[in-house]
Parts: sequence; C-alpha cells; structure tokens
Amino acid sequence: MKPILIFATHNKNKVIEIAALVQDLYQLKSLADFGLHEEIPENENTLEGNALAKARYVKSKTGFDCFADDTGLLVDALNGDPGVYSARYAGPENDASNNMDKLMMTLGSNSNRNAHFKTVVALVQGTRETLFEGIVHGRIATQRQGEKGFGYDPIFIPQGFDRSFAEMSLEEKGAISHRGKAVKKLVDYLSSSHD
Repeated sequence: MKPILIFATHNKNKVIEIAALVQDLYQLKSLADFGLHEEIPENENTLEGNALAKARYVKSKTGFDCFADDTGLLVDALNGDPGVYSARYAGPENDASNNMDKLMMTLGSNSNRNAHFKTVVALVQGTRETLFEGIVHGRIATQRQGEKGFGYDPIFIPQGFDRSFAEMSLEEKGAISHRGKAVKKLVDYLSSSHD
C-alpha cells in the first residue's frame, strides 16, 4: 500500500496537475479528503513562510506528511508586486478575474512587461522540513489570451513562447511552469528518499 501524502490545497486543478506526477509513489490526498474546508492562514510576508506555515498546519491537524505551495507573480515594473499577495491582489475575495484586471490597470501601457512566476513547495515529513523552488520568466500580455489554466494564466506569456499559459495544454504548461519545476524537484527528492 502506497503511503499517504497530503497536498495542502483546496484547488482541485493543482491536485490533478500534481497527482499525475506522484501517483507511482504516494496516494496523493487533498484537504477535502480529510474534511478540512477552512482557509489555512497565510499571514507570512514571504512565499517560503506561507508554504511552510500551511504544511505545518495541515501536518498538525492530520498527522500525515504534507506539502504545501505558495506562488507569486512578480512584475518587474511593479517592484515585484503582486508577489506574496498575488491571490488576494484585488482584495480578500480571491477572484482571479479581478486580480488580472487590477494588474493590467496598474501596469497600464508600461513598456516593461517582464515578470516571473515563483513557486515554493514546503515538504514536512516527520520533523524534517524541506523547501523546493521553481521559477519561470516571461512577460505580461496586453490582453487576456486563452481559456485554460487558472489564476493569472491568461495574461502570462512564458519566455520563448507567443502563447499564454491559458493557451497551453496541462502537459505543455507542466513541462515549463514554475509549479512544474518546483514539483519536479519535490518528486525527485521523494523518489530518491523512497529508494
């Protein structure tokens, strides 16, 4: 029987994305599988701090090893904003459409549209805590492009592409995305410690 590993998220899209990568090693469970429907506190001022806080919280609630992620979109012309506040950029209602609208309005016609996504994954196994990081560089589009993905995907065009994340298949995005890179490091680590 494969050991249980919890992904501390309510986001079904993220669970589907990552379950495909760890299915050979673990039974990946989400917060919903444990009836944890409350919002997990994200009060830290760094992505690393938030990811660790979430993983520790869920581990303490369930007793199972757990990993959590936190992701930010960092826009050069906005001094790295929205950064750690990406999910709540337009306010606490966490609406991706409002967040994109606010970002596009704030950026306006600025010609510097360089940005990068950064994901930090925190793994808590027993008493050991390990961090994994993934970054993808790109630029902010001048209008929304595509229907797939979630969050800021329709306005983020990764470096070397002329399509947004929202115009890519799950496989395409996963191969180059910030979350994909961080999770690959996590999976490689879990595989090598599993041998």
